[in-house]
Amino acid sequence: MRSIRVLGIDPGLTRCGIGVVDGVAGRARLVDVDVLRTSADADIGQRLLTLEQGFEAWIDKHTPDVVAVERVFSQHNVRTVMGTAQASALAIACAARRGVPVALHTPSEVKAAVTGQGRAGKDQVAFMVRRLLNAPTLSGPPDATDALALALCQLWRGAAASKVERALAGVRR
Repeated sequence: MRSIRVLGIDPGLTRCGIGVVDGVAGRARLVDVDVLRTSADADIGQRLLTLEQGFEAWIDKHTPDVVAVERVFSQHNVRTVMGTAQASALAIACAARRGVPVALHTPSEVKAAVTGQGRAGKDQVAFMVRRLLNAPTLSGPPDATDALALALCQLWRGAAASKVERALAGVRR
């Protein structure tokens, strides 16, 4: 089975986690991780431009096979949802502009993929990300480990989905 490179993005307008892993279902290696930041005091246009430039730089630098983005879900704070949706849309557009497929995953799907439980807390997710990537010294804000969790989810779930699709394609013939 061929190793794939996944760029995971935990969208946010102020803090946006971004991370890259290489691997196959069940085995992964950390390539890079960071948090893109914008100032809450800055003009919205400048903030979005900063994120777009960051996404493009990461896609160009790491040439992922797929970009995994957290699916925006409804929250009580409309301002937070709007910023998350704007960052998410930019990530999707940047990947599409470069012909890179995009996969969307819900927060509970990501948590279940890396911890086995869809209601796991941020500490549990971070612990399992460090363990799955054999990176015990990995630290930083939850946005960073959440981005890596998205990438791992795509490795685990995306690879399984591809196997099912290939099997179904064989049955349909």
